[in-house]
Amino acid sequence: MIVIAPSDDLFDKTASNMQEVIARGGRVIFLSDQAGVSRLGDIAAATIELPTVDAFVAPILYTIPVQLLAYHTAVLKGTDVDQPRNLAKSVTVE
Repeated sequence: MIVIAPSDDLFDKTASNMQEVIARGGRVIFLSDQAGVSRLGDIAAATIELPTVDAFVAPILYTIPVQLLAYHTAVLKGTDVDQPRNLAKSVTVE
């Protein structure tokens, strides 16, 4: 399971859910800032520490490692990442 948990108002709720997954034998990849990693980083299978940023920018920052993980996972599986089915590849100019 990939857990994205910036230190914000919902951190404790997300941390509780993550601990339940681990208690049931799940493996967790944990993405958080320094404060989050210091609180829960030791119980995750893998931890990615991201910079502490304003809550407005956090969704953009946290998307980058998840997209890279998805890309590299697809490559390792042998999926052609450049040819997704049913994707319209056209540009309309008025």
